[in-house]
Amino acid sequence: MSKHLLIFICASLLSTSCSDNHNMLVQGEIKNLKKGVLYLEKISDGDLIGIDSITIDGNGIFQFATTIDSPQVYFLSLNKDPKKTIPFFGDEGTIDIQTSLERFVYNAKIAGSENQTILDKYNKIASKFQNRNLEMIKENFEAQKEKDEKKLEALEKESKQLLRRNYLYTTNFALNNSSSEVAPYLALTKLANANIILLDTINASLSEEIKNSTYGKALRSYLEKIKSSEE
Repeated sequence: MSKHLLIFICASLLSTSCSDNHNMLVQGEIKNLKKGVLYLEKISDGDLIGIDSITIDGNGIFQFATTIDSPQVYFLSLNKDPKKTIPFFGDEGTIDIQTSLERFVYNAKIAGSENQTILDKYNKIASKFQNRNLEMIKENFEAQKEKDEKKLEALEKESKQLLRRNYLYTTNFALNNSSSEVAPYLALTKLANANIILLDTINASLSEEIKNSTYGKALRSYLEKIKSSEE
């Protein structure tokens, strides 16, 4: 029996047995990975917790099976190295992750999660704000060395404008995707320090299903906490 046929049979048997007890299958391949430990993790109550782990020995094919109550972000980590950790939106069904050892995060292609597809669209534009912010940090450092007050004032003004544009883009994106768990997730992770009006607007736009999701409940709890502290 060939090696590839054996892998296919094992994967099929595991998928069948897992479907009886679990509702999310995370599978894929890491090219050029011969040895290492893969971890499936998620954040719960503010802490990063381990869900499962697999020891890789010989090839980079992997498979995790777990139970998910509501779509949320998980992490695929190699040897618990922060630089080799792939965040992805978990959901019911099969999530396929393909990447390489050399460019573990940057080469990652994730399929099988509609929420991940939506989040990827957000990140494509949001990365432009992040890149400009990094550029301004460098420019600010150089302006400080040269004691260029005019440049520093201009950078401070641009920084505030960039933050405002980023907040508005994130809010509009969340409102346009209010039927996705991505909306409350962005509100919690990207707008936590924004005006509460923006968070309230997003929360009000969510469908009942999303309001009762993991991130929907967390957003409501966060808003209640802010409002109670202001009273």
